[in-house]
Amino acid sequence: MFDVIKAILLGVVEGLTEFLPVSSTGHLLLVDHFFGPEPEKQAFWDSFAVLIQFGAILALLSIYFTRLWKIALGMFSNPDDRRFVIGVLVAFLPAGVIGAVLHGFIKGVLFNVWIVCISLIIGGAVLLWIDRLALRPRYHDATKFPLLTYLWIGFCQCLAMIPGASRSDATIVRAMLDAADRRSAT
Repeated sequence: MFDVIKAILLGVVEGLTEFLPVSSTGHLLLVDHFFGPEPEKQAFWDSFAVLIQFGAILALLSIYFTRLWKIALGMFSNPDDRRFVIGVLVAFLPAGVIGAVLHGFIKGVLFNVWIVCISLIIGGAVLLWIDRLALRPRYHDATKFPLLTYLWIGFCQCLAMIPGASRSDATIVRAMLDAADRRSAT
């Protein structure tokens, strides 16, 4: 019964945090920590956390399927679609390289409850700070960002390798600092 309650609570936390600019992974780690150590079941709970996050990704893909499909088909004939796909690949590169190089350090050192808590607090403070800035957006469509903006977004995305740091928080803030409006930054 304990495992069922934990699974339900983890599912609720994932559902509430995945679509907000907060770290759903950080919140899942805190809930897992709250239930206490279960070394014999840790591999199961790690897999469970990945699985419920995959469900959230599928939900997003279903919402944006038509738009993504149009871009996928258009990348061979439409220069704007091709440029967006290249931009997404550029944004992915820093995380791919840094994640591969620092994987052991991230898993071995950064998955600490105190780091998660501090990261969540810093992320909230950054969101409050960016909200108070008088930014003047020039970009209103994420498919039209300059390639350098995609690269900076990719580097900021790497902050989310720190558990508790939100990938969406980091990328939204970076895009807004590069003159994107809130909607396109999101």
